[in-house]
Amino acid sequence: MRYALVVIAAVLAASAAFALDKPQDKQIERGRAIANANCSRCHATGAQGKSPNPASPPFRTLTKKYPLENLEEALAEGIVVGHGGLDMPRFEFSPAQIEALLDYIASIQRK
Repeated sequence: MRYALVVIAAVLAASAAFALDKPQDKQIERGRAIANANCSRCHATGAQGKSPNPASPPFRTLTKKYPLENLEEALAEGIVVGHGGLDMPRFEFSPAQIEALLDYIASIQRK
C-alpha cells in the first residue's frame, strides 16, 4: 500500500511539472515562429547554423552582445541598425510577441 501511494505521488508530481512546462513551451514555440517568419532572412534563428547574412549575429549568441532587456526596448521602439549593407527592416511587434521572441532567444543562448 505504501509503495502504491509513493508511485501515485510521483505520477501526480510529474504530471504537475509537465502541465507547468506546457505554457512555457508554447510561448517559446510562438517566439520561434516569430523569429523564423521575420528574422531568418538575415539571422540564424536556431540553436545551430550560420546566419544567411554573415554580418547578422546568430540569435543563439545575442546575449553575448546585448542584454535581453535592451533587446526588449529596441524591439518595442524599432531596431534601426544595418548588417553589412543591409538595412534591418522595421518591425512592429506587440508586447506579447516581444515577450515570446525574447523567451525563445533566451532558450537557445549558448553559455
